[in-house]
Amino acid sequence: MTAPLLLVHDVGTTSSKSVLYRLGDRLDMLETAIEDYPLYVLDNGGIEQDPDLWWEAICRGTQAVLRRAQVAPEAIQGMAFCAQMQGFVPVDADGSALGRAMSYMDARGTAQRRRYLQDGLLKIEGMNAIKLLSALRITGGASASAKDPLWKYLWLRDEQPDRFRALRCWLDVKDYLVMRCTGQFTLGYDSAHATFLFDTRPDHLEWHAGLCRTYDVNPEHLPPVVRATDQVGGLTPQAAQALGLPVGLPVFGGGGDLSLISLGSGSLDTNSTHIYIGTSGWVCATLDQRKTDVSGMVASILGAIPGKYNYISEQETSGRCLQWIRDHLALDEIGVYLGQQTIADREAEYRSLYAYLGKVVEETPPGANGVIFTPWLHGNRSPFEDPYARGMFFNLNLETGKREMIRAVLEGDAYHKRWMLETVEKNVPRSTTVRFVGGGARSDTWAQILADVTGRTIEVTEHPENAGAAGAALVCAVGLGAIQFDEVRRLVRVAKTFTPRPQYRPLYDKQYAVYRQLHQRNKALFKTLNAEKAD
Repeated sequence: MTAPLLLVHDVGTTSSKSVLYRLGDRLDMLETAIEDYPLYVLDNGGIEQDPDLWWEAICRGTQAVLRRAQVAPEAIQGMAFCAQMQGFVPVDADGSALGRAMSYMDARGTAQRRRYLQDGLLKIEGMNAIKLLSALRITGGASASAKDPLWKYLWLRDEQPDRFRALRCWLDVKDYLVMRCTGQFTLGYDSAHATFLFDTRPDHLEWHAGLCRTYDVNPEHLPPVVRATDQVGGLTPQAAQALGLPVGLPVFGGGGDLSLISLGSGSLDTNSTHIYIGTSGWVCATLDQRKTDVSGMVASILGAIPGKYNYISEQETSGRCLQWIRDHLALDEIGVYLGQQTIADREAEYRSLYAYLGKVVEETPPGANGVIFTPWLHGNRSPFEDPYARGMFFNLNLETGKREMIRAVLEGDAYHKRWMLETVEKNVPRSTTVRFVGGGARSDTWAQILADVTGRTIEVTEHPENAGAAGAALVCAVGLGAIQFDEVRRLVRVAKTFTPRPQYRPLYDKQYAVYRQLHQRNKALFKTLNAEKAD
């Protein structure tokens, strides 16, 4: 197959990016389009999204990239999705969403988790020991977070029985969009694994009836499971008309953001590690066997490459903290910096934002004059799971200004990434070099802070903000037979390298040691203030 054109969609928390690639000697990005949609934050800990708005964004983005690239729809040879994971999209028998979807950040399942996983007398890390050990043996993990999709399913059953009675299938974000394209109900291996109802032992790879009984899950609500490179189907006439693409265009299984960003980062070798900063964030190592750290809330999820696992320590809000800076600390100064102009080009807006914040942070001394920020704006998952935790600025003084606070946010996120790295490395050999991808990797300043705080060499790939889209294009290409997975290394290239500056190590070590204590010392207070809302 000669230089196929591949159309992919990276569906994030607040926007979707449609990307057109040409695969030749390298993976060339021809055109992109970003489309926004709202995130609905509820008073009871719920965070929702409208699946119809995802689909409308996909349709607009598709038409925009074809128009801008001046490419005929018939020239596209394959399509795939990368998307946020651990969402809960309930659909009826016709494939229509039963109202808004529950985001991966939705914490309304706290009571269900407590009832099903914290029962019994014998416990490990506060969880029923028998259920936990059974889940670890079968799936290699457990639904330890109150925000996991299992608890969303049970919350819907308990709190909205009318919607639940109409439920035909439980889908994740990417799988809902694949269904809109093909009419087929499926779930990717990675999303199935993340339900912790799927038997991930190599000789099984199927839904586990015993776990479904344990948690009162109807197996008929769980769809067939497909690999990232499987062709799920072709575009239906209805989908083709909405997208402006040919009927029958191959649509591949694709994957969740973790799986495809890991692939798009080029971190394919066993024990290789990457850091991702998008709306959420994580530290992930590539393994060839399952591993789990219950105390550190780290689990291995089936990857896009058969036989590979993504061993992930996940953070709820990472780049989202940067958006918080933009909206609540820097927006007035950014307006001055940009001459009070409205920027129509979203890519240009992001570049300007990162350039401005980088300028501000570079002018502020490392350590932010002793100010420490905790990036737990909507709870946290790892190395500790706490839906009640929240962000705070610690050690403000009369001399503290906005610029110190901005730098503290970037450094606080880096402290958390160091904690996650150290947690992952309880079971994985230490990596002296770490790949850095996601929107946060646009910032040279953030990359240098990561290097200084973690003591690692940080490698930033070309177009790091598009690592998920690149991963979707790569599984699409493998599915078409255009490449094999072992060719990915030559297609993913490092653009910049950042090395730690030893003169700042003592300062960051001291502040990191304080950061590590802030959650434990304030845990009870967080619960006092926030438990009623989350429960």
